[in-house]
Parts: sequence; structure tokens; C-alpha cells
Amino acid sequence: MGSTEGNLYGMWNGRDYLGGKKILIDEQLVMRSGVMVSSPRFVYQKAVLPADSPNAYTPIAFFSEDTHYSISKAMTMLSIQTFYAEGEEKYPGECPLNNGTWPAEVPSHESGAMNIDSLSVLVEFFASRGYPIIVCFNYGTTFKGAYDDVSYACRKLKPILEKYNLLERDVTYGDNQTDKRTGFWFHVDGALGAAYMPFIEMAYLSSRVATKGPTFDFRLPMVHSIAMSGHKWIGAPVPCGVFMTRVKYQMLPPEIPEYIGSPDTTFAGSRNGLSPMLLWDNIARHSYEDQIQKALDLEQLAAYAEDKLLYLQNEVLHTDLFVARTKLALTVRFKRANEKLCRKYSLSNEDLGGRRFSHIFLMEHVTTELVDQLIEDLSLEDAFAPQEDVMTFTVDPSVRASTKNRVAFVPSEGRGFHG
Repeated sequence: MGSTEGNLYGMWNGRDYLGGKKILIDEQLVMRSGVMVSSPRFVYQKAVLPADSPNAYTPIAFFSEDTHYSISKAMTMLSIQTFYAEGEEKYPGECPLNNGTWPAEVPSHESGAMNIDSLSVLVEFFASRGYPIIVCFNYGTTFKGAYDDVSYACRKLKPILEKYNLLERDVTYGDNQTDKRTGFWFHVDGALGAAYMPFIEMAYLSSRVATKGPTFDFRLPMVHSIAMSGHKWIGAPVPCGVFMTRVKYQMLPPEIPEYIGSPDTTFAGSRNGLSPMLLWDNIARHSYEDQIQKALDLEQLAAYAEDKLLYLQNEVLHTDLFVARTKLALTVRFKRANEKLCRKYSLSNEDLGGRRFSHIFLMEHVTTELVDQLIEDLSLEDAFAPQEDVMTFTVDPSVRASTKNRVAFVPSEGRGFHG
């Protein structure tokens, strides 16, 4: 179903891996051809909780305030504790950031990338109390197109995890079965960026572009899983995606589905067999050189759109249109357009920091002529929505959610929703 399912499957694997769960074999007696025979049976078993570490198998999840809403959905579906929920419940007023107030998510920079320094402070708080750590990184955020610096995060977090024996730890089942596992799980939501940025890196290595994005893939030994979409950069006509993990981290299937002749290694059972054919067809038809050129063309188109919006702001309207583009992003954001233009151009909108934004994504279907047409429409009177309409909302204290037993905040706008 795309990166939503990939993220969900990654979180499921991470939860059970860090929760000390394992598929172990047992046997059962079954009737076959009128005779009782012994048959294998798999048991989903949880590790023995160490007496001196009550939090050892309670993974805590961290993700940024620019993260796609599918991660919040995964947290609630899988009952994974977020650092916010655990902090509010067990450590109120003790947050090492914000004068003790727990943020709902890890703070982001203005670019939309996760603040890794803030992440490290939050991770150390929970690692020091014995919690295993799940971090969901973004590689191409929904609205700003930002790329989390996964490489820097690994360097920053490694000594913290090592300090609290989470870089590697023993997980014991019963009396004599022990696994060596990491005490952390790093997942990368690369819905768009994971398919696109490798070609920017190839262009960089051949001196055709001045910069590249941070390393995010399995060249980093601390990365456990990656999800990417097939209907974004590749452009499949149906929602689809790819989930990637290292074999040593993969949870074994709970049963042997002999009737399909292969282990059940995905979240869903039935899957669309056409999707991998569509992906293969696209990859087979387009060489690395084709993909590199496509990436460079769209980078140039994004820069063109940014320049046109800045010209409109500085030379035509002489007013702040909040024009911004995160480095190497294929999206440009600007002051929110009026409702008519949002419908005409299918603009996605979001309120950020008290300002109302629209953004455009520069993909293959977009041309310079279409950008010019948008700029012309934005130059007309009343082309922009009133900024004073930024939504404010006050909840009646009698119906306000309790601060106890919270799991996560569920986004209701932005991050993929249309405003």
C-alpha cells in the first residue's frame, strides 16, 4: 500500500525485536490419514525480563514534528509508547528540554529536518532508565521535503547507546536460549527521498551537482529498516512500496503457509502482483544515467519555481510571501493561496508557526509553463488567503482529554492532509 504499510511493518518488527519477542519451535500431535503424528508448531515467546531492568522490553519511539501521520497511526495500532506518552505518564515535569515540558514530538529545524541534538538529549533520558529506543527518521518530509541527517544521528547516538549497554545486549529465553540484539531500532521513512536522492548522490560524485543529501541507507550499520513508495518518484499508477531490512533483524514468520510456497514476510498476506512488475518495468527501461538526468532536471525545475516566487515577492508585489525551499527538496512553500487557486492547482496547505502556507511539488508532470501560469495567477489581486484566518481552537475543560494514559497525538491536518 506504499510507505504507510512499510512504516507500519517496520514499527511492528522494531517493537517485537526490542520487546524481546522471538519465534521458537515446539511440536504438536496432529491427525494425518487417521494416524496421530508429531508436527512442528511455532511459539511466539517473550524474553525473560531482567529483575534489575523493568524497562528492558518497553521500546520508546521518537519521531520529529515533521513526520508523516502514518507513524502516529502505527504507534496507536501497535501500542508503542512514544517518549511523550511515557514522559507525561511517568516523568511529568522532568523533560530535559523545554523547562521540563514534554514536546509531543522531537523538535525540527526550520528546514523541516529533525533536530538531532534535541533527539540525543531525549534519547539519553530514556536510555539511562533502561528503555530500548526506536527512532523514525524522515528522508523527504511531506511538506518541506527535508532530509534528516541519519548519518550524524548515528554518530551522535552511538556513544549514548554504548554507555547504557543498548548498542548490543543479551536477550534470554527460558533457561538456555540467548540472542545478541541491539537495544535500538532505526527506521527510515524514505517515501520519496529514498528513491530519488541516490541519483543526486551519483550526480554529485560525477561533479554534476554541488551538493548531496546525508547518507541514510544500509551503508550505515545502525540502520535497521527503510520504506519507500513506488508511486512517487518511480510513478507507478497504483499505490505501492518497498520495505527493506537486514535479514538478521527480520522476524521469522509465525507459521509455514505451505499453500503459497514461501514464508509470510510482509504485513499483509495478499499483495498486488502487478505492482512489482510495474516497478521492474520502469527500472528496466530507465538507466542510471536516465534517472540522474531526471533528478537534475527536476532540481533545476524546483530552483526555477523558487526563483519565480522570489521575483514575485521582491520585484512585483513587494511583500513577504514566505518563500522557502529546503536544500535539495523538490517542493517550494509560499504564502497560502486562496481557495480557488488551491483547487485549480491542487495545492496542499499547512499552518506553520502562525503562518499559512501552500506548497508545490515539482515532479515530471510539472513544466515551466505551468509554473509561469501559477505565478501569473498569484500576481492577481486577492490571490492569497488572509493570514488572520489561522485556525485557533480552545477545548472546553469539561471534555478535554486527560493527561494520563496518553499514547500519542494524532495529526488531523497537514503532513499529507489537505488543509
